[in-house]
Amino acid sequence: MKRVLLTLSYDGTDYHGWQIQPNGVTVQQVLSNSLEKLLGVKTAVTGCSRTDAGVHAKEFCCHADCGDNIPPSAFLKGLNALLPQDIAVTGYKEVPPDFHARYDAKGKTYVYRILTGGRKDPFLSRYVWQIERELDVGKMNEFCKKIVGTHDFSAFSSSKRSVTDTVRTVSECHVEKKGDMISLYITANGFLYNMVRIIVGTAVWVSDGSIAPESTGEIFESKNRDKAGITAPAKGLVLEKVFY
Repeated sequence: MKRVLLTLSYDGTDYHGWQIQPNGVTVQQVLSNSLEKLLGVKTAVTGCSRTDAGVHAKEFCCHADCGDNIPPSAFLKGLNALLPQDIAVTGYKEVPPDFHARYDAKGKTYVYRILTGGRKDPFLSRYVWQIERELDVGKMNEFCKKIVGTHDFSAFSSSKRSVTDTVRTVSECHVEKKGDMISLYITANGFLYNMVRIIVGTAVWVSDGSIAPESTGEIFESKNRDKAGITAPAKGLVLEKVFY
Protein backbone atom coordinates (compact mmCIF):
# COMPACT_ATOMS: atom_id res chain seq x y z
CA MET A 1 0.00 0.00 0.00
CA LYS A 2 1.07 3.56 -0.62
CA ARG A 3 -0.37 6.93 0.29
CA VAL A 4 -1.02 9.34 -2.57
CA LEU A 5 -1.85 13.03 -2.62
CA LEU A 6 -4.51 13.80 -5.22
CA THR A 7 -5.22 17.30 -6.54
CA LEU A 8 -8.76 18.00 -7.70
CA SER A 9 -10.64 20.73 -9.52
CA TYR A 10 -14.39 20.85 -9.28
CA ASP A 11 -17.51 22.88 -9.91
CA GLY A 12 -19.33 22.71 -6.59
CA THR A 13 -22.72 23.90 -7.86
CA ASP A 14 -24.44 20.52 -7.74
CA TYR A 15 -22.77 19.25 -4.57
CA HIS A 16 -23.46 19.61 -0.86
CA GLY A 17 -19.84 20.50 -0.23
CA TRP A 18 -16.85 18.18 0.09
CA GLN A 19 -17.63 16.03 3.12
CA ILE A 20 -19.84 12.95 2.96
CA GLN A 21 -23.26 13.52 4.51
CA PRO A 22 -26.53 11.57 4.54
CA ASN A 23 -28.77 14.20 2.94
CA GLY A 24 -26.99 15.10 -0.29
CA VAL A 25 -24.41 14.22 -2.91
CA THR A 26 -20.89 15.41 -2.02
CA VAL A 27 -17.56 15.55 -3.84
CA GLN A 28 -15.96 13.18 -1.34
CA GLN A 29 -18.68 10.58 -1.89
CA VAL A 30 -18.43 10.75 -5.68
CA LEU A 31 -14.64 10.50 -5.56
CA SER A 32 -14.74 7.57 -3.12
CA ASN A 33 -17.23 5.69 -5.30
CA SER A 34 -15.09 6.26 -8.39
CA LEU A 35 -11.96 5.07 -6.58
CA GLU A 36 -13.76 1.92 -5.47
CA LYS A 37 -14.67 1.17 -9.09
CA LEU A 38 -11.10 1.80 -10.22
CA LEU A 39 -9.31 -0.13 -7.48
CA GLY A 40 -11.88 -2.80 -6.74
CA VAL A 41 -11.89 -2.03 -3.00
CA LYS A 42 -13.53 0.59 -0.81
CA THR A 43 -11.03 3.43 -0.39
CA ALA A 44 -11.18 6.19 2.22
CA VAL A 45 -10.35 9.73 1.06
CA THR A 46 -9.31 12.53 3.42
CA GLY A 47 -9.61 16.13 2.24
CA CYS A 48 -7.59 19.24 3.05
CA SER A 49 -10.71 21.08 4.24
CA ARG A 50 -14.48 21.16 4.10
CA THR A 51 -15.83 23.33 1.32
CA ASP A 52 -19.45 24.46 1.77
CA ALA A 53 -22.29 23.49 -0.54
CA GLY A 54 -21.93 25.36 -3.83
CA VAL A 55 -18.28 26.36 -3.28
CA HIS A 56 -15.83 25.53 -6.07
CA ALA A 57 -12.19 24.46 -6.10
CA LYS A 58 -9.42 25.10 -8.58
CA GLU A 59 -6.98 23.18 -6.37
CA PHE A 60 -8.35 20.89 -3.67
CA CYS A 61 -6.03 18.30 -2.13
CA CYS A 62 -6.85 14.96 -0.54
CA HIS A 63 -5.00 11.78 0.35
CA ALA A 64 -5.86 8.12 -0.08
CA ASP A 65 -4.18 4.77 0.53
CA CYS A 66 -4.10 2.40 -2.41
CA GLY A 67 -2.12 -0.42 -3.97
CA ASP A 68 0.86 0.31 -6.16
CA ASN A 69 -0.15 -1.89 -9.08
CA ILE A 70 -1.43 0.99 -11.26
CA PRO A 71 1.05 3.48 -12.80
CA PRO A 72 0.28 7.16 -12.00
CA SER A 73 -0.64 8.04 -15.61
CA ALA A 74 -3.04 5.10 -15.87
CA PHE A 75 -4.45 5.91 -12.42
CA LEU A 76 -5.26 9.49 -13.44
CA LYS A 77 -6.70 8.50 -16.79
CA GLY A 78 -8.83 5.75 -15.31
CA LEU A 79 -10.13 7.82 -12.40
CA ASN A 80 -11.01 10.80 -14.60
CA ALA A 81 -12.91 8.50 -16.93
CA LEU A 82 -15.07 7.40 -13.99
CA LEU A 83 -15.67 10.87 -12.54
CA PRO A 84 -18.44 13.21 -13.77
CA GLN A 85 -17.58 16.19 -15.95
CA ASP A 86 -17.66 18.65 -13.03
CA ILE A 87 -14.85 16.89 -11.10
CA ALA A 88 -11.32 16.36 -12.41
CA VAL A 89 -8.20 14.87 -10.83
CA THR A 90 -5.32 17.04 -12.01
CA GLY A 91 -2.42 15.75 -9.90
CA TYR A 92 -1.04 12.57 -8.34
CA LYS A 93 1.92 12.40 -5.97
CA GLU A 94 3.18 9.65 -3.69
CA VAL A 95 3.67 10.94 -0.13
CA PRO A 96 4.95 9.46 3.17
CA PRO A 97 2.55 7.09 4.96
CA ASP A 98 2.03 9.60 7.79
CA PHE A 99 1.17 12.50 5.48
CA HIS A 100 -2.22 14.14 6.20
CA ALA A 101 -3.92 16.33 3.60
CA ARG A 102 -5.60 18.48 6.25
CA TYR A 103 -3.19 18.66 9.17
CA ASP A 104 -0.03 19.05 7.05
CA ALA A 105 -1.46 21.98 5.08
CA LYS A 106 0.38 25.22 5.91
CA GLY A 107 -2.24 27.51 4.42
CA LYS A 108 -4.80 28.10 1.70
CA THR A 109 -5.76 30.85 -0.72
CA TYR A 110 -9.38 31.56 -1.61
CA VAL A 111 -10.71 33.90 -4.28
CA TYR A 112 -14.20 35.40 -4.21
CA ARG A 113 -15.59 37.00 -7.39
CA ILE A 114 -18.30 39.64 -7.69
CA LEU A 115 -19.75 40.85 -11.01
CA THR A 116 -20.88 44.47 -10.69
CA GLY A 117 -22.47 47.14 -12.85
CA GLY A 118 -25.75 45.40 -13.58
CA ARG A 119 -24.34 43.26 -16.41
CA LYS A 120 -26.08 39.88 -16.41
CA ASP A 121 -23.87 37.10 -17.72
CA PRO A 122 -25.44 33.60 -17.87
CA PHE A 123 -22.02 32.03 -18.48
CA LEU A 124 -20.76 33.37 -15.14
CA SER A 125 -23.94 32.98 -13.10
CA ARG A 126 -22.74 29.78 -11.41
CA TYR A 127 -19.40 31.32 -10.38
CA VAL A 128 -19.98 34.93 -9.28
CA TRP A 129 -22.12 37.02 -6.95
CA GLN A 130 -23.90 39.44 -9.28
CA ILE A 131 -24.42 42.87 -7.73
CA GLU A 132 -26.06 45.56 -9.87
CA ARG A 133 -24.48 48.56 -8.16
CA GLU A 134 -20.84 49.62 -8.35
CA LEU A 135 -18.61 48.91 -5.35
CA ASP A 136 -15.94 51.11 -3.80
CA VAL A 137 -12.74 49.09 -4.15
CA GLY A 138 -10.77 51.67 -2.16
CA LYS A 139 -12.98 51.25 0.91
CA MET A 140 -12.97 47.47 0.50
CA ASN A 141 -9.16 47.39 0.43
CA GLU A 142 -9.02 49.66 3.48
CA PHE A 143 -11.11 47.06 5.30
CA CYS A 144 -9.03 44.15 3.90
CA LYS A 145 -5.82 45.66 5.30
CA LYS A 146 -7.32 45.43 8.78
CA ILE A 147 -8.15 41.75 8.25
CA VAL A 148 -4.47 40.91 7.71
CA GLY A 149 -2.72 39.64 10.84
CA THR A 150 -3.49 37.27 13.70
CA HIS A 151 -6.98 37.78 15.10
CA ASP A 152 -9.85 35.99 16.78
CA PHE A 153 -12.27 35.58 13.85
CA SER A 154 -15.31 34.57 15.94
CA ALA A 155 -17.30 37.51 14.58
CA PHE A 156 -16.47 36.42 11.03
CA SER A 157 -17.63 32.84 11.45
CA SER A 158 -20.94 31.02 11.56
CA SER A 159 -22.12 29.72 14.93
CA LYS A 160 -22.26 26.27 13.27
CA ARG A 161 -18.46 26.00 13.38
CA SER A 162 -17.15 22.78 14.90
CA VAL A 163 -13.90 24.14 16.41
CA THR A 164 -13.21 26.03 19.64
CA ASP A 165 -9.96 27.72 18.54
CA THR A 166 -11.09 30.72 16.50
CA VAL A 167 -7.71 32.47 16.13
CA ARG A 168 -6.33 32.51 12.58
CA THR A 169 -3.49 34.34 10.81
CA VAL A 170 -4.30 36.04 7.52
CA SER A 171 -1.18 36.82 5.50
CA GLU A 172 -2.89 38.38 2.48
CA CYS A 173 -6.25 40.03 1.86
CA HIS A 174 -6.91 42.45 -0.98
CA VAL A 175 -9.40 43.34 -3.68
CA GLU A 176 -8.71 43.76 -7.40
CA LYS A 177 -11.04 45.15 -10.07
CA LYS A 178 -10.84 44.36 -13.79
CA GLY A 179 -13.71 45.80 -15.77
CA ASP A 180 -16.93 44.79 -14.01
CA MET A 181 -15.28 41.93 -12.13
CA ILE A 182 -14.13 42.36 -8.52
CA SER A 183 -11.98 39.63 -6.95
CA LEU A 184 -11.14 39.37 -3.27
CA TYR A 185 -8.02 37.29 -2.54
CA ILE A 186 -7.35 35.96 0.92
CA THR A 187 -4.60 33.66 2.22
CA ALA A 188 -4.47 32.29 5.77
CA ASN A 189 -3.09 29.43 7.80
CA GLY A 190 -6.66 28.21 8.26
CA PHE A 191 -10.29 29.26 7.89
CA LEU A 192 -13.38 28.98 10.06
CA TYR A 193 -16.82 27.94 8.82
CA ASN A 194 -18.14 30.64 6.42
CA MET A 195 -15.20 32.91 7.32
CA VAL A 196 -14.35 34.02 3.78
CA ARG A 197 -17.97 34.54 2.78
CA ILE A 198 -18.63 36.69 5.87
CA ILE A 199 -15.47 38.74 5.22
CA VAL A 200 -16.68 39.32 1.65
CA GLY A 201 -20.16 40.28 2.82
CA THR A 202 -18.65 42.70 5.33
CA ALA A 203 -16.40 44.20 2.63
CA VAL A 204 -19.52 44.89 0.55
CA TRP A 205 -21.19 46.55 3.54
CA VAL A 206 -18.08 48.66 4.02
CA SER A 207 -18.31 49.69 0.37
CA ASP A 208 -21.95 50.65 0.87
CA GLY A 209 -21.16 52.68 4.00
CA SER A 210 -23.10 50.40 6.35
CA ILE A 211 -19.88 49.60 8.27
CA ALA A 212 -16.87 51.90 8.61
CA PRO A 213 -13.45 50.33 7.87
CA GLU A 214 -12.12 51.66 11.18
CA SER A 215 -14.81 49.62 12.99
CA THR A 216 -13.07 46.35 12.06
CA GLY A 217 -11.14 46.26 15.34
CA GLU A 218 -14.36 46.63 17.30
CA ILE A 219 -15.91 43.76 15.34
CA PHE A 220 -12.94 41.51 16.20
CA GLU A 221 -13.14 42.48 19.86
CA SER A 222 -16.89 41.89 20.06
CA LYS A 223 -16.61 38.24 18.89
CA ASN A 224 -20.22 38.80 17.86
CA ARG A 225 -21.33 37.50 14.45
CA ASP A 226 -24.12 40.10 14.34
CA LYS A 227 -21.56 42.92 14.22
CA ALA A 228 -20.17 41.79 10.84
CA GLY A 229 -21.81 41.89 7.43
CA ILE A 230 -23.91 39.36 5.56
CA THR A 231 -22.70 35.96 4.41
CA ALA A 232 -21.95 36.22 0.69
CA PRO A 233 -23.43 33.51 -1.58
CA ALA A 234 -21.37 30.33 -1.87
CA LYS A 235 -21.19 30.32 -5.67
CA GLY A 236 -18.64 33.16 -5.88
CA LEU A 237 -16.04 31.33 -3.77
CA VAL A 238 -13.17 29.24 -5.14
CA LEU A 239 -10.43 27.41 -3.24
CA GLU A 240 -7.50 28.57 -5.33
CA LYS A 241 -4.39 27.04 -3.73
CA VAL A 242 -3.31 24.75 -0.89
CA PHE A 243 0.19 25.12 0.57
CA TYR A 244 2.25 22.29 2.07
